[in-house]
Amino acid sequence: QVQFVESGGGLVQPGGSLRLSCAASGFLFSYYAMTWYRQGPGKERELVASITATTSKTNYADSVKGRFTISRDDAKNTMYLQMNSLELKDTAVYYCRRRDSTNDPWGQGTQVTVAS
Repeated sequence: QVQFVESGGGLVQPGGSLRLSCAASGFLFSYYAMTWYRQGPGKERELVASITATTSKTNYADSVKGRFTISRDDAKNTMYLQMNSLELKDTAVYYCRRRDSTNDPWGQGTQVTVAS
């Protein structure tokens, strides 16, 4: 079955960096566009970044443009999110999913906490 396992979160100071990973299984990873989402405390889940299949065209939320970089390794069925210049507002649980599939299960997510 379709499954996503997010990892790489942690506690970091403002201005720091983290690299998140999303290990996907249960489908042909290279065929699908993928997306990172996040849900901050008391907030709705929001799209952070997406990457297409084949051409790896990327798209970012305005709030993370220039700071975050999404990438994928189809040989490893894994997607990444490099997060630099982290800000307090980036504190959230980060999730991954196929971009165009509304029925995919949510993984457990990975907690990112930015605090001084």
